[in-house]
Amino acid sequence: MLNQNSFSKEIMWEATVSCNPEYDGMFFYAIKTTGIFCRPSCRSKTPKYKNVSFFLNAANAQKDGYRPCKRCRPDLKRTTYDPLESIIVDTQKMIELNYWKDIHLNDIASGVGVSPFYLNRLFKNRTELTPRMYLENVRIEKAKELLTSTTLNSTEVGYQVGYKSISSFYNAFKRRTRFTPSQFQAKGVEKIQS
Repeated sequence: MLNQNSFSKEIMWEATVSCNPEYDGMFFYAIKTTGIFCRPSCRSKTPKYKNVSFFLNAANAQKDGYRPCKRCRPDLKRTTYDPLESIIVDTQKMIELNYWKDIHLNDIASGVGVSPFYLNRLFKNRTELTPRMYLENVRIEKAKELLTSTTLNSTEVGYQVGYKSISSFYNAFKRRTRFTPSQFQAKGVEKIQS
């Protein structure tokens, strides 16, 4: 439990009720009826005041028999925790590891455990790109690498980075670089020779 030099119970209760992230890492609250402890910013249902205990650190809450909330992850050593960040990171990794495959939004959403609609909206809000746009960026970056570091022609590169249609590859490449793949490859060769 807390010592006398810490925040008053009223301040901690107000931070808990308002889900105030400014207090994350300064204290934790535990709910006697559920056996769970949380960060002040946790968006779970507000507990009854009589069922709450406050702790200065996660270790003390765990020592008293409370388990960490799966929503706000107070057991992690970070001051703040954004559960949606892992969805973004996992989506990016999935795309980067599978860019050359015929990958669809439904596959990605299933892989990260959310609906396609939710993933599309969340990813766009956080990165300003849809997963499809991110996939295209990854493919074009890989194509640029291949065009400047291998002897593959632009058609071979297009297929190798996951495009099923060469016209789609050319259009996407030109949209991103302002060059056709062949022009880009020629410019890359010029730079190497000069």
